[in-house]
Amino acid sequence: MNRSTAREIAVHFAFELAFSDEKADQLLKRELTEEAFAQRAQDEPIYAQFPDRGALEYITKLVRGVGSHGAELDGYTAKYAKGWKFSRIDRVASAIMRVAMYEILYMPDIPNRAAINEAVEIAKKYLDDDVVKFINGILGSFVRTEVPEQE
Repeated sequence: MNRSTAREIAVHFAFELAFSDEKADQLLKRELTEEAFAQRAQDEPIYAQFPDRGALEYITKLVRGVGSHGAELDGYTAKYAKGWKFSRIDRVASAIMRVAMYEILYMPDIPNRAAINEAVEIAKKYLDDDVVKFINGILGSFVRTEVPEQE
């Protein structure tokens, strides 16, 4: 499994965390099984292959990070979503931005441009063009303002 697929799976799980009181570790324990992947694969082709050890570690790190830093990440989204109330932002878009911002802030081995590009590519699969542009704009502003020294 490549990193892009693992990242997209992490976005799915981050989205699910936003809708429940479940903790990241509970969700990961339930979903990171071959049985859960086989069941999901019936509807979502990205679950056709169970992650190898590296992909499992990557997914786990992202989901735990988003789970523990969610409020901080949402704060950045709210800060850069000029003219938007956070509650109006699409939850899929929010999950995508949470994962990208977590990578940018806490995973220095991932280039900022790569995190943004991957977020945009995932968004293109699930959201309309206006929301994709919105995500790209927020993430670009976030990087330019919050972490410019890393570029």
